[in-house]
Amino acid sequence: MSQKILVTGATGFIGSRLLRKLLTGDNDVHALVRKSSNLELFSDIADRIHLVEGDITALDTLERAFRGMDQVYHSAGYTYMGGGNGKDGLLYSINVDGTRNVMQAALRTEVSRVVHVSSITAVGMSQKHGKLLDEASPWNFDGIGLRYAETKLLAEIEVRKAVDKGLNCVIVNPAFVFGAGDVNFNAGRLIKDVYHKKMPFYPLGGVCVVDVEIVVEAVIRAMEVGRTGERYILGGDNLTFKELADIISGVTGTRMFMMPLPYPLAKVLHSLLVLLHSKNRVSKLFNPTMFRVASEFLYFSSEKAIRELDMRTEPIERSIKRAFDWYKKERLL
Repeated sequence: MSQKILVTGATGFIGSRLLRKLLTGDNDVHALVRKSSNLELFSDIADRIHLVEGDITALDTLERAFRGMDQVYHSAGYTYMGGGNGKDGLLYSINVDGTRNVMQAALRTEVSRVVHVSSITAVGMSQKHGKLLDEASPWNFDGIGLRYAETKLLAEIEVRKAVDKGLNCVIVNPAFVFGAGDVNFNAGRLIKDVYHKKMPFYPLGGVCVVDVEIVVEAVIRAMEVGRTGERYILGGDNLTFKELADIISGVTGTRMFMMPLPYPLAKVLHSLLVLLHSKNRVSKLFNPTMFRVASEFLYFSSEKAIRELDMRTEPIERSIKRAFDWYKKERLL
């Protein structure tokens, strides 16, 4: 049966790949866009998508956009993994207030079902090598200063409030996502910087990684069979940053010497690079907040998603290879 579906964040990495996957059926697919939105990521399929003007920070536009929709995928969000720099306002406005607006609009317009795309940062840090967190783990990012993680947690609280009011909503928590279409170089920044030999050192922690196509397939399954009010971690391999850098080096054919860098030394080195106006000589990922997080172990179990959503798995090398080939094809490297 055909569904009338709307995707927020459709111009982003996960949202644009989600649009493509939804079009493989007979669904009536709509994308929420602003007047200023860049539609480049789905320009080749734009004629098959209904563009609906709206903004998640403006509740009235969402109510107009959601009216008559059967399903809403809320993948809009603002990603900033640094600290300070005046980004807090945007993070809270888009991630927290925007999610509250989406939930309220869905309730008011009686949308049948919503999937909220969150993040593993809303779950927590495992901190210890080998320890895997699951959906019930306590959040413990407080004290690190990663406002992004805080806003993703607060957004989930807004979702749970809406579920308590009767909204049929499921939460998914993607890990560190690689794949074609990452034009903003989120996880893809690692590929770019290893390729250009801008990572002479690596943090001592690790992270859970996953391919974007696996994520969007699981997001759709969450809409189909996920349990209301539940969260599902969408991850894959749990790797140290050294292991991840080695995989990227192998895929890109780039070899360089990399040395381990403990967080206390990273703070000193970063200050020195700022003093010498040499920050641009190393990866943009090298900021104190991001390096602090990367010195911990963000390791997660995806067993619940594998069991309940039939989420598939594959070695991350394949995803990195697809992303690298796409970057070269699009001349983004």
